Amino acid sequence: MKPFRKLWSFLFFMLLTMPVLAAETGVVIKADTIRAEPFRDAKIIAPLSVGDQVEIYRVNGGWLQIKSPKGKYGWVHMLNVRKKTASRSSGSISGLLDIASGRAGTGRIVATTGIRGLNEGELKSAQYDAAELNLVESYTASSADAQDFANQGKLAARKMDYLPAPE
Repeated sequence: MKPFRKLWSFLFFMLLTMPVLAAETGVVIKADTIRAEPFRDAKIIAPLSVGDQVEIYRVNGGWLQIKSPKGKYGWVHMLNVRKKTASRSSGSISGLLDIASGRAGTGRIVATTGIRGLNEGELKSAQYDAAELNLVESYTASSADAQDFANQGKLAARKMDYLPAPE
């Protein structure tokens, strides 16, 4: 009976630590801010500087959920972080995870980045919503409203020449 208890304890420990082991690392390549949610207007938690090492936990559209060097958790733009790749000869746990997930292969880049914030599943499950469409259309401004706004800001129209046609 005791061997089974040890086995279950080991399996339970592995399940608890697996998310930690599965976290990827990355380096910040463009200064950014950590946000509370994966939205441009979400609350700012902390700044990130170029060269900061981060742990990557999740991807949501064009956002990465990360942990900063100072222990802050949140979301950053995917394009501002370069993921580090583990050496195939290192024998690290990430190499095993790559094999198990099907990521180990030819070394060719096969992934794309969803920069608009929607993943394939969200696009497939999208449905028409008349109320939301009406809400968006309610934000339109008439020409008269736009002209009034321009006048209040002391803006003036300027005529611009078109660019020449490409050869």
